[in-house]
Amino acid sequence: MSDKREDYLSWDEYFMGVAMLSGMRSKDPNTQVGCCIVSQDNKILSMGYNGFPIGCSDDEFPWAREGDDPLETKYVYSTHSELNAILNYNGGSLSGAKLYVSLFPCNECAKAIIQSGIKEVIYDCDKYADTAGVMASKRMMDAAGVRYHQYHRTNREVTIKL
Repeated sequence: MSDKREDYLSWDEYFMGVAMLSGMRSKDPNTQVGCCIVSQDNKILSMGYNGFPIGCSDDEFPWAREGDDPLETKYVYSTHSELNAILNYNGGSLSGAKLYVSLFPCNECAKAIIQSGIKEVIYDCDKYADTAGVMASKRMMDAAGVRYHQYHRTNREVTIKL
């Protein structure tokens, strides 16, 4: 007989919440993506968000989405949340880990996910599902045996006062 709370967060709610909270660190004015990598025994291994590499000032590199000169857009400089989380991990192998991410991984991140040994991807949004990059991601992950599925939102609200 126990009087424990019944309204605690599930593991999926917890880890997707951490990924979404991590995305709030991004300085990108248009897209904030967060990622959380978790061990098989539900320990957080690493987190990441989209932004520029260490040493590349957020004030000196462009955040623009469009422009005549590709060197004046964010795309050639920014690192995606998944790659940041993989590169931020310095504990050894990520083999068998799960990755929670707020946006379905692009093809470049899918390569890093596969190469790092991550075996499952749980994503919130797949708004670019019809793009070549995401279709390539799914094809590669299918071939490599990386499972992926969309997070099922519970619509629970969590308020954190800072």
